[in-house]
Amino acid sequence: MILAVDIGNTHTEIGLYIDRDYLDSWKIATGVHRTEDELMVFVKQFLAQQQRQIDEISGVAISSVVPGVNQIYIRMCEKYLGLRPLCVHHGLDLQISIAYNPPHSVGADRICNAVAAYEKYQSPCIIVDIGTATTFDVVARGGVYEGGVIALGLETAASGLHLRASKLPTIAYEFPKSVIGKTTEDSMKSGIMYGTVKLIDGLIEMISEEMQEEPALVATGGFSKTIAPQSKFKMNVEPQLVLDGLISIYWRNSKK
Repeated sequence: MILAVDIGNTHTEIGLYIDRDYLDSWKIATGVHRTEDELMVFVKQFLAQQQRQIDEISGVAISSVVPGVNQIYIRMCEKYLGLRPLCVHHGLDLQISIAYNPPHSVGADRICNAVAAYEKYQSPCIIVDIGTATTFDVVARGGVYEGGVIALGLETAASGLHLRASKLPTIAYEFPKSVIGKTTEDSMKSGIMYGTVKLIDGLIEMISEEMQEEPALVATGGFSKTIAPQSKFKMNVEPQLVLDGLISIYWRNSKK
């Protein structure tokens, strides 16, 4: 069994795979300062839900955009699993090439998304990751990672409004019945939810025009299942895209 660990700004997702087959995944908050011992308690509980044991784990792959947390997971793997995890970076065998300046500045999660999407669709693609931020990653013909766009995410926009304007409440991330809000809450929902859809649709149009391609469109991230159906484009929703990319990179590099 392989553990795939995606350390994001808000949440860390831990996926469990047998070879390349996804079994399950769990999320914990990233921002809480935990020791390697506490993390192992979580991992043991997650494995118990699948009726699995620690000694069945033969490898660990880590994608992280929070460098300060990496070492805790590495220590956990070394102490309890006797394993040195594979940490994703641009210098690994990725199947795709990186045309970004400088290459090491590409987030590990964006690399994993690009690898998984290109491997699955074998065509130029735009990956929209709808999470804490809304990011767009572009893979051109021949598997070249060209770069992309980083925009505000739903949570970032909503919390920013709430913090900067004291009279504006926190909201649920759901679409109101109409674009014209009849309450402050619905007005905020409309701006944030429908605004995100239009942001995504508009940038997909602009990116596709610049690519001069008809790329495969892939949506992932915590809000992908909510937002993607509202898009005017047909988007393939892949909730475990980062984890799938992690596993692909792990197997391409684990024997080297």
